[in-house]
Amino acid sequence: MKAILLAGGFGTRLSEYTEAIPKPMVTVGGRPILWHIMRTYAHFGHKDFYVALGYKAELIKEYFLHYRSLNADFTVDLATGAVSPHQIDDADWRVTLVHTGLESMTGGRVKRMQSFIGNEPFMLTYGDGVADIDINALLKFHRSHGKMVTVTAVHPGARFGELLIENEKVASFQEKPQMGQGWINGGYFVIQPEFFDLITDDTTILERQPLEQAARMGELMAYRHDGFWHCMDTKRDRDELEELWQSGDAVWRV
Repeated sequence: MKAILLAGGFGTRLSEYTEAIPKPMVTVGGRPILWHIMRTYAHFGHKDFYVALGYKAELIKEYFLHYRSLNADFTVDLATGAVSPHQIDDADWRVTLVHTGLESMTGGRVKRMQSFIGNEPFMLTYGDGVADIDINALLKFHRSHGKMVTVTAVHPGARFGELLIENEKVASFQEKPQMGQGWINGGYFVIQPEFFDLITDDTTILERQPLEQAARMGELMAYRHDGFWHCMDTKRDRDELEELWQSGDAVWRV
């Protein structure tokens, strides 16, 4: 199944890094967080990625354009120009990189990917959150209920869009409420193609009009993930992820 990764935002709360590079390129364990997310999908056999770019798009394009050389040791024969790699990265992914506008909102970026996705279900997530989620269990749950959208519900700290869940159906979708039952939007969506019709244009915020409307329609279901989930929203978040990686406790590592 095709997977869209939202990688176009400005990442202003991570400005220590994002003045120079886009947020999805901030590294954990020497690899961009975007790579970690893609690695999770690939582990479950989903390797067809569509990356929605915006801010500093050229840096993400350059990374994947030169992926093989950046992630391998090699010898260059300066007389002939021949390159002999000493090991090959095992990634066998297909990565489509699409500039979805510098100022586009999250919903607008998704809408711009419609021509690449076509009339088929797809996966969607943000370019800054890692989890030890079973992608195929998520997909199985989505197929079991027949609704338009499945969102992965997780238990982190505050500051995220909260979900009111009743018998696995999302009764309401609220962006950053003050308090509630403790389940929040962790990304890792599975979506039917008719969802594109709920997105108006580049100004549409995914977490507001379209997801709120899907909830009102009874078409938004929640897959409850009780395991690890961590968003890299600030430098502190990034440092916590780095510490987990270096200590061998990175449970999302596959």
